[in-house]
Amino acid sequence: MEGRPLIRGGEFLVKDVDFNDVFIPEEFDEEQNMIAETCKDFVETEIVPQFEALDKHEEGLMPSLLKKAGELGLLGISIPEDYAGFGQSFITNMRANEAMGSAYSFSVAFMAHTGIGSLPLAYYGNDEQKNKYLTDLATGDKLAAYCLTEPGAGSDANAGQSKAVLSEDGSHYVLNGQKMWITNGGFADLLTVFAKIDNDRVLSAFLVEADWEGITMNPEENKMGIKGSSTRQIFFNDVKVPVENLLGRRGEGFRIALNILHIGRIKLGATVIGGMRRSINHSVSYANERKQFGSPLSAFGAIKHKMGEQVIRMFATESAVYRASKDMDNTINQMIKDGKSYGASNIEGVAEFEPECALLKVYGSESLDYIVDEMVQIFGGMGFSAEAPADRSYRDSRINRIFEGTNEINRLITVDSILKKGMKHKINLFEAAKELLDNSGQLESVNFNEGDYYENHHKLVRNLKNIVLLLLPEIQDEFKRKLMFEEEILMNLSDIMMNVYSLESTLLRVEKLDKNSIKSEISYYKNMLDALAHDAAGRVYKSAFDAIGSFAEGDKIPRLLNALQKLSLLEPVNVKELRRNIADKLIDDGVYKF
Repeated sequence: MEGRPLIRGGEFLVKDVDFNDVFIPEEFDEEQNMIAETCKDFVETEIVPQFEALDKHEEGLMPSLLKKAGELGLLGISIPEDYAGFGQSFITNMRANEAMGSAYSFSVAFMAHTGIGSLPLAYYGNDEQKNKYLTDLATGDKLAAYCLTEPGAGSDANAGQSKAVLSEDGSHYVLNGQKMWITNGGFADLLTVFAKIDNDRVLSAFLVEADWEGITMNPEENKMGIKGSSTRQIFFNDVKVPVENLLGRRGEGFRIALNILHIGRIKLGATVIGGMRRSINHSVSYANERKQFGSPLSAFGAIKHKMGEQVIRMFATESAVYRASKDMDNTINQMIKDGKSYGASNIEGVAEFEPECALLKVYGSESLDYIVDEMVQIFGGMGFSAEAPADRSYRDSRINRIFEGTNEINRLITVDSILKKGMKHKINLFEAAKELLDNSGQLESVNFNEGDYYENHHKLVRNLKNIVLLLLPEIQDEFKRKLMFEEEILMNLSDIMMNVYSLESTLLRVEKLDKNSIKSEISYYKNMLDALAHDAAGRVYKSAFDAIGSFAEGDKIPRLLNALQKLSLLEPVNVKELRRNIADKLIDDGVYKF
């Protein structure tokens, strides 16, 4: 893919993509797979035997396991070699996150340390700060936490009341405030704390050592899930923070927080894939072993439907996450070549794909929720027992729809960020919409009974993109500056974009597997693509139908509905057999091998 033009964030809505221009998981190289295997081995040998002990908060266990990971270099995969890290690429780090993602509470602690705990320092810290702290974070000698949320400031992070006042002699800030839901709070050595300096309207960020005088904590939170992770409220009472521990510039804290959250969102998209794999493997193992009416559960059509859909959702998530990750990686590398610093390149390279980060966080977390919910159902009564693995999977999955910004917030971010890119002409959003409007009489449905298999799927994807392009200008013209208050309609649009991106990513992956002869048994992958296309078209139709009913009046309604029906119409497909074929392969293999 060397020499390919860089795609911009959000551009997927207006640009056709060739399958040779996307990265697929089958293309990971030997070193990337070796790093992933090291992570998987660590999880299976060190973490899995400790699941119960972790959930019971055995004293000192979680930090000791994080330090073991540090001894193997697993905490420093993305940290530059100058600071005892491996200096690996963004996409390699995503591969490692997936491998760690099946470790339940440990994966939460691991991601908090290596992501929001370490990356603000790695990307925004000066040389003195990184020399003082970053090497210890990469090796696990010190552990990290990120202190942003407050009782009155969750999604609205800038509403935080924590305050830092510069001392009279100018040597330090006096920090006061309260933070809550702080992952790793009970054992972290270094805290990245967000507070407003004096009467500033925006946050600043500080590196605070947890053993400094004036820091106290509430007991561990008793949570619904991820019980093994440390979650504390932390209080700062006249804590003296040296001026040299201001991270970045004064007033830059809000930007730091937002940019680190972009990274956290796409990383969560990779992390949940690991959870999906473990849940699917538990599902098929139990379905093959458990017998009812003289046959294994896996022989029944209703169970095959569930397992087939589990596979489809994981495959689609995987396809979309690694497509986006490689696009980010390419952008980061180009920025470094152009002379930007390591930190700025990583921050700006990921921020360019703000829409994809947000929509993949939503798509991944909700796909995992579906998979673990059906895992409980496949286990039946045993699924409701705390003795079976479904219990932990189900409880621990739920937080992912709240982590890194709620899914509601991320849906709104998806649309807002794409609209802003269009208004600033960073992508040809409104130009493409105008061209479509000028040629609206040429809209036509896809006939899957004629023509090339892949070209027909590409036509469907274009049609679903065109639904967004038809609706966006109409909705914006209707509400103008009040559009931000029409959250239900914005979420309709976001769901359409999410389905379009996941479907197109799956299509490009299957096409590449087929045309480059990467997989021999391509029929299973076509089955997944066909079932996903059928469902995505239906979901897009429903979201668009709801949006039209929520804003359109008069002759707009029949005009838009006529276009919608043309663009989303598909011939019936035997989804029963498609899912059965996929499930049969899963059943025969006994584990997810797609």
